[in-house]
Amino acid sequence: MKKSLGKILLAPVVLGLSLSLSPLVQAEIQTDVINEKWGKPTLVYGGGLSDEQATEVNNLFGISDVNNVSRQVVVGTDMDQYLGTSGADTASLYSSVLVQKQDAGKGVVVDIKTPQNITLITETQYANAAITAGASDVLIDVASPIQVTGESALTGVYKALAANGETVDTARTEVAQQELETVNEVATAHTGDSNFDSSALDKAVAEIKTALADYKKSNGQVASESDINTIINDVLGNNGLENVITADEVSKLVTFAKAYQETSAIDSAEVAAQLNQFKQQAEQQISEAYKNLQDSGILEKIGAFFENLWKGLTGLFA
Repeated sequence: MKKSLGKILLAPVVLGLSLSLSPLVQAEIQTDVINEKWGKPTLVYGGGLSDEQATEVNNLFGISDVNNVSRQVVVGTDMDQYLGTSGADTASLYSSVLVQKQDAGKGVVVDIKTPQNITLITETQYANAAITAGASDVLIDVASPIQVTGESALTGVYKALAANGETVDTARTEVAQQELETVNEVATAHTGDSNFDSSALDKAVAEIKTALADYKKSNGQVASESDINTIINDVLGNNGLENVITADEVSKLVTFAKAYQETSAIDSAEVAAQLNQFKQQAEQQISEAYKNLQDSGILEKIGAFFENLWKGLTGLFA
């Protein structure tokens, strides 16, 4: 982070006074009092923020007293560590996160406070990748004062988990980044396609991960590439995406799936529980227009079945 931001981390009283000069945005994560069960939420700033931008981020998260949060900074070496990059530039990191543990069974819930400024990653994509990396039962708020892709925010989640004593497996965070890039590439390729819904894809990816875990549990070994192809195509079909996702995109999903099932996430009961919770959330995010399209497609298939059946029956008596 720019050198001047160090003064922000060392001067909470001054920062608190400056925040009082502008209206606060109410955050999902409460910071007006300290939660004695889970402790302070962890705020992780993008390392490229200026003092003024860091103050804006606090406003976006609704933080009236910075003494009620623990603060960290994402720098380039964190990106390299968790995402498998090389030579990431701290000065280009702006997206920030506020992370709070919640009760078991609540799942991973993401709220992008500045959707106009996070241009690459959606809430469900953040959540799905965070689950792969090992996050469980956390609230995650994301914000940036300027337009960015949003990748440093995901690194911020990992840094927040580590700061709170949780083990963060870099093999899993790197696969989570691969997942994020793959899913986003597919979603971007189908922008504006009425036959596609990004939340349906997010749900499908969660179901693929669940199916891979079930396969290993049932067979005592990970799925072969052929079986992975079958699993992916079945899941895409169940989500109405079989005629939308291209063969090349399926291939990319297979590559991710092969990497995923080689991580410890495949055997984790915690991941399985989080994915079940996530799939319900993703289902709620799917647009009504897409659901109606799938319903009409099912009705057409049923109608075609009975039409063919009737033709067959009448042919017998012709």
